[in-house]
Order: sequence, then structure tokens, then C-alpha cells
Amino acid sequence: MAKPIVLSHQASADRKQILEYWITRNRSNTYSIKLDRIFRENFEILSSYPKLGRLLGIKEIRALVVRDYLFAYQETETNVEIITIWDTRQDPKKLETILETKL
Repeated sequence: MAKPIVLSHQASADRKQILEYWITRNRSNTYSIKLDRIFRENFEILSSYPKLGRLLGIKEIRALVVRDYLFAYQETETNVEIITIWDTRQDPKKLETILETKL
């Protein structure tokens, strides 16, 4: 049975920042619309298969890589919470810091 996807405040802000970056960079919203559709499709996949991502070794946090982005998430009894949407081209220590503050 599919569990609802819940985006944390951090994940919502990350998603917005990523999409706005591409709108500004490309001077068009075409790529951002496509990327947002890809994000939503993967949210639906996680909803049905929450154990799909690889365990990060930090409690029960899992990671799913989608294009150049990593969805860090955890499954609860009632939903799947996306903790952050992280651009994998950044310093990995930044991700560790984000996840440590969420625990």
C-alpha cells in the first residue's frame, strides 16, 4: 500500500531553489517544468516502494539518486518524509551537516 509523501521544510525549500535556479540560468521555465515532473514521478515511486533507496548508515535514512539530485528520506509508519533534495555536485560534507541537524 502506497504511503503519502511529505516534504520537510528543508526539502520544499531545496526543491523551490533548484527549480528557480534553472529558470534563471536557462531564462525559461521549460527545463524546470520537466525536472519538477521527474521529481514528482520519483515521489510516487517512493510512495509505493519506500525501501527502494540505499541506507545511508544514519539511523533509517535512505537515499535515492534522481539525475543529479539525491532524495534523503525516511519511512515512518504513516508516510515517507523527504528530508532534503540535495544536488550531488556539491561538497558531501554539506549533506552530512544537513542530515545531522535533522536528527
